[in-house]
Amino acid sequence: MRNNVFDRYVLEYDRWYEKHKGVYLSELKALQSALSRGDKGLEIGVGTGRFAVPLGVKFGVDLSPSMAEFSRKRGIEVVIAQGEALPFRDNIFDFVLIVATLCFFKEPYKAIVEAKRVLKKGGKIVVGFIDRESFLGRIYLEKKKDSLFFREAKFFSVHEVTSLLKQASFKKLSFFQTLFSPLDEINGVQIVKEGAGEGGFVVISGNA
Repeated sequence: MRNNVFDRYVLEYDRWYEKHKGVYLSELKALQSALSRGDKGLEIGVGTGRFAVPLGVKFGVDLSPSMAEFSRKRGIEVVIAQGEALPFRDNIFDFVLIVATLCFFKEPYKAIVEAKRVLKKGGKIVVGFIDRESFLGRIYLEKKKDSLFFREAKFFSVHEVTSLLKQASFKKLSFFQTLFSPLDEINGVQIVKEGAGEGGFVVISGNA
């Protein structure tokens, strides 16, 4: 069901980022705070490549053929695969990016472990997500039943994502946050703060 939605409404999904450009650029800025450019990276749930392209990510996996094709047109090498079963050798990526995708995994912890497996020693995982316990998370939960894309999503709190990363033995965790206003009120790029607990969009990074 979820895959069909993303396949059928790929254009609507991609246009959301243009409609909410301030939100998109704010999230991108938060992700950039946790990443260094120029390394070999993989995005799990690459979608249409909206984050991979500006962040210099060359490889991606996605379950949606339509999303994958869209991303390929933007220059990303995409494989149709599950995050819980990555089709790559051990220890080959410098960083793994997971943005707004953790909430769709059937087995989130297994996907985190897979990310660690394909990372080089000392490589970095970067997870961006809507904090369920934030004001924005509560809005998403209230509108979940009427959402085209998030109807089947399982949103996470900062504590839960932190626990998943620690359980998978990621170390030196760093936290960044942005989106301090309702989405429809965001017209420009919002600031990025270290930590969590205020912003609706949180980025957590950790070293393998």
